Parts: sequence; structure tokens; C-alpha cells
Amino acid sequence: MEIFAKDIMVKDFDTVNSKAPINNAVQKILHGRLRESGYKTESIMVIDEFNKLTGVISIYDVLFHFRPGFLNYGLESIDVWKGRLKPHYEEFETLTVEQVMHSPVISISPDDHLMVVLDMMVKKRCRRLPVVENDIIRGIVYQKEIFKALFS
Repeated sequence: MEIFAKDIMVKDFDTVNSKAPINNAVQKILHGRLRESGYKTESIMVIDEFNKLTGVISIYDVLFHFRPGFLNYGLESIDVWKGRLKPHYEEFETLTVEQVMHSPVISISPDDHLMVVLDMMVKKRCRRLPVVENDIIRGIVYQKEIFKALFS
């Protein structure tokens, strides 16, 4: 059985420009479409003005950057937040996608064998891998697609 990334990749996915306001990515994740597998989008591929993949932004990335650094110093009291959530949110909204995304992105090629993709996912502990050709994202392989290809 010969299966390659191009055979199982999802070709219908959302992207967001790296220079866009963070709220653009947040809204795309909040209102993300359901994939055929029944799973909802939890991350968005980030592209530049030339449609080249520059990063990925996930729910975790958004929450990580929303959480203020002072919490690292044990300031976890509710009193710290009295009257501060709205101003904190307004400050967060000034960020761009580029400031919140993670980069560089681990990616695969359309011609990578299914087992190469599986091995990379396991070793890198990732749930999805963008399929990139000439720096342009062509699709995404999710764990679910690999699972279906192997066992259905």
C-alpha cells in the first residue's frame, strides 16, 4: 500500500495573513468550519503577502500570549484582576497575528510517504502538518487522516 501526503491531505482550510490583527485569527478559530472528520479547526495557517507559509496560530498560542507574564511570579490572586480584564483584553487586541503565531513551522512535502509523515508527527508531537510545495501551503495532514488511511 503506497499512500502519500498528497493522497490524504485536507485541501480546504483557512489561512490568515501574518500582518492581520490578532482578532482576525481569533474569529476564524472561534467560527472555524467542521472538517469532514467532524473535528473543528483549532489552528490556522499563517501566510505572508505572497501566500507563503510563515507560521501557525493555535488556540494555545492565543491563550499563551493572552496570559500576562506577571503570573509567572506567583501573582495569582483574584485581587490582581479586579478591573483589569477589559484593559488587558484591549491591549491584547493591538497585537498582530505575527506577534502571536509560532514559527518556524514543521512541514512536509506532497510526496512524503504516509509512514514518514506518521513518524514526524510522533517524534515532533504534533497533530497536524502543513503540506508545502515551493513555500506555498497546499494542504494539511491531520492525525485523523492518517488514522483513517491506515485502519478504515
